[in-house]
This record gives sequence, structure tokens and C-alpha cells, in this order.
Amino acid sequence: MVKSLTLFFIVEPPKYQYMACYLAASVRNHFPANVELVGYCPEHRMSELDPASIEALRRMRCEVRPFKVEGRFDPAYPHGNKILACLEPRDTEYSGFIDSDVLFIRDNDVENLLKPGHVSASVAASMYWTPQKTWKTIYGGLGMSVPENRVMLMRDRRKPMIPYYSSGFVLFPETYRTSDTNMSFPEVWMDTAQKIDAIEGLENKRPYLDQMSLPLAIQRAGLEWNELPEEQHFILGGILRNVPFPKDREIFTVHYRKWEILTENGLSRHGYKGLIKQIGVRGVRGVWSQDVPEGIEPLEAP
Repeated sequence: MVKSLTLFFIVEPPKYQYMACYLAASVRNHFPANVELVGYCPEHRMSELDPASIEALRRMRCEVRPFKVEGRFDPAYPHGNKILACLEPRDTEYSGFIDSDVLFIRDNDVENLLKPGHVSASVAASMYWTPQKTWKTIYGGLGMSVPENRVMLMRDRRKPMIPYYSSGFVLFPETYRTSDTNMSFPEVWMDTAQKIDAIEGLENKRPYLDQMSLPLAIQRAGLEWNELPEEQHFILGGILRNVPFPKDREIFTVHYRKWEILTENGLSRHGYKGLIKQIGVRGVRGVWSQDVPEGIEPLEAP
């Protein structure tokens, strides 16, 4: 039985702060009320956030916290913010990072997403950006052997591939520590990413470093991979652009990337109706026109 879970995501101007509000509303509408929510904003950009997005999240019991980004990857690596956010302290037994351009569209339960001793993630959509032989360089650079098991990627099913997971929805145990170094999973993930980043001659480190390091980090941490089914992380767009959304499947989660892709698939209503249910308006900037929910301390509009 899972005792507690925090779901967290990046809240950053200009667009991700608003996407984060729709994501938070979808969590509040489709998960148990005891799931904790946290939004993370790079500390040097906190002053740029729209007060309406901060207030909308606050009314959904989601605190926006600053975290240090500058100087932690060299060169700068915005996609690495998810790893840096994972490193931040939280008090729950499990945590799950979610890309801001994700929406939950069906009632769900944390037991469907978590497994003790495992990191939960779906297979990646594809790996067209590099040949499979790249894994030999990556694993060899860390003194590891390429694993023998294979997976079928979500949108490239030509043949089984070396394990490659999506970093857009990753859940992990917070209390776990490695037996030899006493490191948390996020610490191992960061260490793995830094080591891969230092491999000379390895191409395409940006923007794929976070994702190429994930399977190695799971293995180095001494954890196992819990494969999330496609229904729990359905990736829209790409080769599915203009393909009708499958209404005959119980899809819980969509990773939409761009709002217009939600609209094309008839799913934007989930975002708008979800926000209306939580804060009374379909657009974040209208939050000040609504009464503060019961149990939430009122604040004056700026």
C-alpha cells in the first residue's frame, strides 16, 4: 500500500506556467485528494511569473518553489531541469515528475503507477535521432555492459530496441538509498547524466541527455523498471498527427506537447473544463474574478 505521493512539474514563463495550471487541475480532478502537488520554477525566473498562475496553483493546493538551475549543467541544459527538480527535497514516500504539457483525462489511482523497488516510466516514443550502436558508447563510457533485454518503443515498432524510456513522466521512491553510496535515485540520475555528458565524442547530448541517462540511472541505483502502459502515458503528435484519438481505449494520461494538438484530438475540453471545476474559469488569468475556495486563505489581487 502506497502511503504518500507528490506529483511535481516545472512552472516557468512564458508558456509552461499556464500549462502547469491545467496539469494541476487535471491531477486534482482525477487523483485522490491526498496526492501532494509542487511546481518548481528556476529561481532566477521567479520574478517573471504571472501572479495569476501562482494564485491559480495556490488555490489548487500547489506551492510554487524556486530551485537553482544556473551553473549546474555546463553548457546550460534546460531539459535537465527535470533532474534538478527531482533532486529537491519532498516529504512523501514516492514522487513523480511530470512534463508540464501533460494532462490527466480519466480518474486514476496511485497504485496503478507505482511499484516498490521500481522506477515507473513508459517506453520512449522513438529514437530516430541516433543509431542503436550509440548505446555501446554510452554504457562503455560508464564501464557498463549494454543490457541484453529489449523493448518495443511506443511509436517505432519496427524491431525491439535497447531499453529507452520517456523522461516525461517518471515516478520513483523518495526513501530509497543505494547500499554502497547511500544515494537517492535523483542523485544517481544526476550523477549518471553528468558522467554521460563528459563522454568525449558522444553526439546529441542536447537535448537527449536526461532521457539517454534514465535507463542507466535505474540500473546504477539498483532499482528495476516498472513499465507504464501506453494508456498511462499516451504520447500525442509525431507520427500520430492527424490520426483520430482512440476513443475505444481507456487512456488516462495524454502528453500533448502543443495545445493545438489537444484541440485537434478533441481533448482541449478536458483542460478547460478541468480548470473551471477547480478555480471557476477556463483561463488562468481570470482567477482573480472568482471567490477563493473554502479552506484556502484569501489573498488580494495584485
